[in-house]
Amino acid sequence: CLFIHRTEVGKYVMERIREKGFENCGPEEMRKIFLDAKEKYWRRGKALMVLGATSDAGKSYTVAALCRILHRRGLIVAPFKSQNMSLNARVTRKGYEIAMAQYLQAVAAGLKNPDEHMNPILMKPMGDTKSQVMVEGKFFANYDVESYYGEFVPGPGTEAVKRNIDFLLDRYDTVVMEGAGSPAEINIYDRDIANMKAAELADADCILVVNAEWGGSFAYAVGTIDLIPEKDRRRIKGILINNVRGDTERMRPGAEELEKITGIPVLGIIPHGDAVLPSEDSERFRGSRTAGNGKIKIATVKFPRIANFTDLDPLILEDVTVVFAETPEDFEDADAVIIPGTKNTVSDLLWMKETGIAEKITELKGKIPVLGICGGYQMMGKVLSDPEGIEGLRIQETEGLGFFESSTVWKPGVSIVSQCRGTILPDGGMVTGFETHAGITSSEESPLFKIEKHSGDVCEGSVREDEMLFGTYLHGVFESKDFRRYFLSFAGAENASTEDYSEYLNKNLDKLADVFENALDMDALMKLAVRG
Repeated sequence: CLFIHRTEVGKYVMERIREKGFENCGPEEMRKIFLDAKEKYWRRGKALMVLGATSDAGKSYTVAALCRILHRRGLIVAPFKSQNMSLNARVTRKGYEIAMAQYLQAVAAGLKNPDEHMNPILMKPMGDTKSQVMVEGKFFANYDVESYYGEFVPGPGTEAVKRNIDFLLDRYDTVVMEGAGSPAEINIYDRDIANMKAAELADADCILVVNAEWGGSFAYAVGTIDLIPEKDRRRIKGILINNVRGDTERMRPGAEELEKITGIPVLGIIPHGDAVLPSEDSERFRGSRTAGNGKIKIATVKFPRIANFTDLDPLILEDVTVVFAETPEDFEDADAVIIPGTKNTVSDLLWMKETGIAEKITELKGKIPVLGICGGYQMMGKVLSDPEGIEGLRIQETEGLGFFESSTVWKPGVSIVSQCRGTILPDGGMVTGFETHAGITSSEESPLFKIEKHSGDVCEGSVREDEMLFGTYLHGVFESKDFRRYFLSFAGAENASTEDYSEYLNKNLDKLADVFENALDMDALMKLAVRG
């Protein structure tokens, strides 16, 4: 589909059809024309991989910037990360899960329908040593560290990486790949399918990114390169010194010395930019526990296993300050409470009771609006039951907060993953979002949304407007400006933003791309990114 929409291909096909005559171009003749066009124009795409000298080097944003830069230059581009560990996921149009970072990168690449091929392995941590592993967007198995590297990586893991990178290279001009962590983890180097092994499978040239803000960036770069075996080291064709605050020229002498030591050119010294984009899991809670600086304070429970906290990102458009709350005191003077998603609903509910947060939110019930999303919605019910331990703990029944006349049960093999579109029932505004959950909730409450389904509209969520209680399984609801206006009206907001969040994201992706493009050696980049 992508191939036939290239300008030169479309022009060639139309010329052939005119030569033959439209009346003479039946299915067989069209097939022959398309095959001729493929033989004349098709070529396998080029892979370019972004590696990080450390975690949080800026790999995700660098890939997003490169995707947008190449897209603006007319290339058909796709992002790819073979293995991502994240509790921030998005659901594709076909109902598959990929990491939020790859979804954002696909948006940067101008793609309307990100797909599972862009993040074939998604690991969702369930605890300190165990993860739920998704392959091509669907649940595959649960693994601890030993079984993951001993059983999964050598077999189905490597196969999935190769299968999906081949799929993308057959369909896109350029695939911009993202590594994970550091490519020089010598303790697992022979089992690492997220970095140099992925580069080998894709025959990718690589760029190494170092974060100048960490300090020691030159040492990080040299050390990383030295620890990588020679056969893989040859793939590293450039270095980016990223996130430089202040005058980038002060880094120039060090960059020149770095080139002499490594023999690898520094392709750019990238200044710190002010683009506002969703954060990766590890970055969001480093340092400040707040977001925004508006008048309305929204206290959001910061669970130990918090998931899909990017649901809160669109509130940056409003006169809001989000505080990620870990103690009852954090809820003082709050104008609204959000109980977000979690990877382990029952465990985090017990944590919330132990810390006194559950009691504090109960005190606030009826005084300020409370919204539960996914796991948070489940907690707002009366009873949660997980006899098989699907969420981690085998519990026949545990009491929820009791805000709704509802109950949730987990059953083996039962889960819902889908994109959603509908209306806010009390208000009539439009809402979009996505579901990804295992527990199934039965509610006697008035529904919050009416969701469009192929089989007919269905009711979703729970609402008690008189007590300002709201619950939904829909992630991403705040991306809908109608829902932001509706919910924040209960928190005292007089005016809500009319800006569409997708437009806001695209503005910031362009801003990010501008920062990189102005600082990059674009001629060198294009030679690495486009097959000659």
